[in-house]
Amino acid sequence: MAGSLRLQRLPSASPGIALAARAAAIVLALVFAGIILAMTGANPIELASEVVDASFGSSFGMEDLGVLVIPLILTGLSVAVAQQIGAWNIGAEGQFYAGAFAAAAVGLFVPGPPALILVLMFIAGLVGGAVWILVPTLARAYANVNELITTLLLNFVAILLVYFVSTNAWRDRMANSATPRLSAEIPEFWGSIHWGLPIAILVALLVAGLLAFSRWGYEVRLVGSNPTAAKYAGMPVRRHLITVMLLSGAIAGLAGMLEIAGTVHRLQGGISNNYGYLGIMVAVLARGSAVGVIFSAALMAFILNSGIILQTQGLTTSTVLAITGLILFLTAIGDELAHYRIARDKA
Repeated sequence: MAGSLRLQRLPSASPGIALAARAAAIVLALVFAGIILAMTGANPIELASEVVDASFGSSFGMEDLGVLVIPLILTGLSVAVAQQIGAWNIGAEGQFYAGAFAAAAVGLFVPGPPALILVLMFIAGLVGGAVWILVPTLARAYANVNELITTLLLNFVAILLVYFVSTNAWRDRMANSATPRLSAEIPEFWGSIHWGLPIAILVALLVAGLLAFSRWGYEVRLVGSNPTAAKYAGMPVRRHLITVMLLSGAIAGLAGMLEIAGTVHRLQGGISNNYGYLGIMVAVLARGSAVGVIFSAALMAFILNSGIILQTQGLTTSTVLAITGLILFLTAIGDELAHYRIARDKA
């Protein structure tokens, strides 16, 4: 007698199946999006053609994608790094602002040649992000306080801090709602795309290599998967938690530094465009992979850019958000289903 069929979850999906599942999910999401657009009276085929042409058919569209993908890589990497040790950093948004704040302080008030100022801003961005996650890190490490709550609440503090200084003590009297232009800027190498793009990719690759090939990375992954066994084996669980969380905050702070030094060039409210929150989705779609973050960030940048283009074609913000959420939702489902297979129990 034949055995019964059941679903079996695999610890990891093969690359081919994972890619096929994601592609099928995106196609299905686009079909549903087309139906939604048709219900609003729009022509989905014409809109899709407009999105593809505007995104990839001109250097201007490619530049927009390049500018969007830089902060998404780093905020997604920030969340993914924390996931390695079983922590959830929901505060990448606040750490982004803290890094931007610290870097702007250097760019506005420290004299010196632009090259030196950029280096100091780079360091300040890293330190600013790390400092902003320090209290949630110590609270989790020594008092087991849930980092979901503490990192999330600090987002609002950082946002309000940046808004306050950019409209008060540091404001440019001509702009009124932003600081003066920074004294140093990251050079551009193709249109509006600056050298922050290769820096972001390099950081992701370095973190991936560190996690995959170093003893520290091995121990971090073991602590994240089984902290009890790691502690029994004599690994410094608390120290690894602190270093990983600080690294996570520093990476998000670097994203803020690159944004103001390479794209915005001055500190002001709203500079993040929710990159910190979007980084959570980037990390989830990448399934915590540092390398996968690069590709997930590219997908997210395309979705965001598509939303902007659709709004210029007369679609409402609610419709665009619905389509964006649908694509992300079905893509996440496809990634999860790739880990299952149909197995037959023995009779």
